[in-house]
Amino acid sequence: MASIKIITDSTSYISKDFAEKMDLSIVPLNYIFDGKTEREGFPGEFDEFYEKLQGTKLFPTTSQPAAADFLTKYKKAFDQGYDEIIAILLSSKLSGTYNSAVLAKNILEDERITIIDSIQAASNLRFLVEDALKMAASGKTKGEIVEYIERKKNSMDVYLTVDTLEYLRRGGRLSGIQSAIGEVLNIKPIIQLKDGELKLLEKVRGKNKAINAIRSKIPNSIEKIGICHILNEKEALKLKEDLQDRFPKANISIDVLGPVIGCHLGPKAMGICFY
Repeated sequence: MASIKIITDSTSYISKDFAEKMDLSIVPLNYIFDGKTEREGFPGEFDEFYEKLQGTKLFPTTSQPAAADFLTKYKKAFDQGYDEIIAILLSSKLSGTYNSAVLAKNILEDERITIIDSIQAASNLRFLVEDALKMAASGKTKGEIVEYIERKKNSMDVYLTVDTLEYLRRGGRLSGIQSAIGEVLNIKPIIQLKDGELKLLEKVRGKNKAINAIRSKIPNSIEKIGICHILNEKEALKLKEDLQDRFPKANISIDVLGPVIGCHLGPKAMGICFY
């Protein structure tokens, strides 16, 4: 039976303990803030970044990992005795991470490496990685795992909303005028990750209405729900309790979004990922 190494990137927001326990390799994305380049860390390490973001008018830029980062992970996996590698990565329409991984594979010219564009992010990327790890541990072949991930990634949804339009404005997603008018009217956008891209689905007045609108999109047949938040654990726990009552059979978890995705949404943002 071939041993299969699973690799993902930091926007899966998988805990450091889980990654070490499962021998999961995570390639971090980067962000540049106030002239300093940092690697995105693990959940539990983001508070300082958001505190700084709230206290300045500066805005970070984000960047993909270098191909060399993937080369290092590939070589290490083969040196450890793994026979094959599957890398499951953030949507290629949100980042060049997938392209860096492909470039590294082409440099090695090794067909034992398979790279999957998940067209997902955050909890949904984590769900796919967890499924792949479970399948690899149970003896499934690389082909079976890849076929499953390619099929499953198309039946997942992500919906997000924000507490303030400020960070969408800073990131160039809204004009200053749109942001000012939206704040006065208490407008909250509902953003959907659709076909690998973030798209504005609708606008509602008030955060509670936005959360309720997102919650209404969850089908009754749901298996897993990931509640994503930024510095908003209290609201996330309340939402989890509400969803657990409505979907008693669903596996519901809470994830904290890191700097690479979270800088565009800002503190108190909330989202729901599910399949």
